[in-house]
Amino acid sequence: MSELPLRAQLAAALGKGAASLSRATGRGDGSVIGGRIALKVEPDLLSKLARGRRLTLVSATNGKTTTTRLIASALRQLGEIATNEHGANMPTGHITALSNRPNARNGVLETDEKYLPQVLRETAPAVVVLMNLSRDQMDRASEINLLAKKWRDALAMSDTHVIANADDPLVAWAGLGARNATWVSAGQRWKEDSWCCPECGGHLKRDPDPHWECPECGLRRPDTTWAVNNATDTVTDPNGQEFRLQLHLPGDANRANGVIALATAAAYGIHPEQALPRLREIESVAGRYTSIVTSGVEVRLLLSKNPAGWLESFAVLDPPRVPVILSVNAQIPDGKDTSWLWDVDYTVLRGRRVFVMGERRTDLALRLETDEVPFEVVDRVDQVIGRLKSEQPDITKIDVIANYTAFQQIRTAYGRVQ
Repeated sequence: MSELPLRAQLAAALGKGAASLSRATGRGDGSVIGGRIALKVEPDLLSKLARGRRLTLVSATNGKTTTTRLIASALRQLGEIATNEHGANMPTGHITALSNRPNARNGVLETDEKYLPQVLRETAPAVVVLMNLSRDQMDRASEINLLAKKWRDALAMSDTHVIANADDPLVAWAGLGARNATWVSAGQRWKEDSWCCPECGGHLKRDPDPHWECPECGLRRPDTTWAVNNATDTVTDPNGQEFRLQLHLPGDANRANGVIALATAAAYGIHPEQALPRLREIESVAGRYTSIVTSGVEVRLLLSKNPAGWLESFAVLDPPRVPVILSVNAQIPDGKDTSWLWDVDYTVLRGRRVFVMGERRTDLALRLETDEVPFEVVDRVDQVIGRLKSEQPDITKIDVIANYTAFQQIRTAYGRVQ
């Protein structure tokens, strides 16, 4: 902090004070309001706080928060890390994260995909991590092809080292704008947003998976040096050496996050054997994958905010005998347009007891009815537990899938579980 100009020091101090007041009054964790106050005093504060640090920016539609947590955990071997662990992923949150750790020379910042070009320019990061791009919050976000173009243009103007998922054509095309890239085969389950070539618009040939190429312009999947094997739960590094992941976070999506984290740690000189034990310590991230036991029933929380995310959550559900609660809101953080519900295939829930709740339960109920999935409408999780306990006294587990604000409401009801 002492290296900052006086005006920047004052801005950072006022921001930290506002954040502390926000937490003390129970209005939030202070990540956003602190940054807003600081920017009022010093509009150029982010670039000043970033100066002299080695930063990594992590951006994607899904998995940003978890991957940021994994990378930060691995990099703590090098010392103190500045990171926005609560998910405040716009410049205001970045300012708070960097202000809170003025002596941290390394930082990992989750970055909203729309803000990545701006934050890239202002922070001059050492590494930019790109994982996936799919439709999300279409009432206020640009088309993802335009977003990929903005990423590509910004990276072309930077010397940053890009670590990117080569299996996602949009991400790969954006990453090809960089001068220095490490390509990772992290997988891509959701392909509905990337059947067309981002370069020329031609139809991509995607066989055999994960290979893809455009027969018209020649754009093709870059050769990779890191890869994850979901079947064996292993990662292969650039030397061909295999490592067992054995993460406590479930599913293929988190294996993808894990291989990206290992590749990023390697860019900092940290070997997978050193990074993996730190990654395995993580069992939940901001409430994701957390299980709460209430009235003798284990309730597992899964966050899903768009079609790709719901597809990944369906993949980690417990066996069909375990009921599932689906909850959807449409507040500003969620995006007010719920038409994306029609892009999700809910037929996988047939044969499972399904409960529907949330502010937009009617939209979700109609979608389930169309896919011939029986459901019951409820108001609260404890209502579901009470109903199940009266019918099945031996019930022991429920899965909950919710979009962003619905997820936070459920977390709050159970004391903001970590």
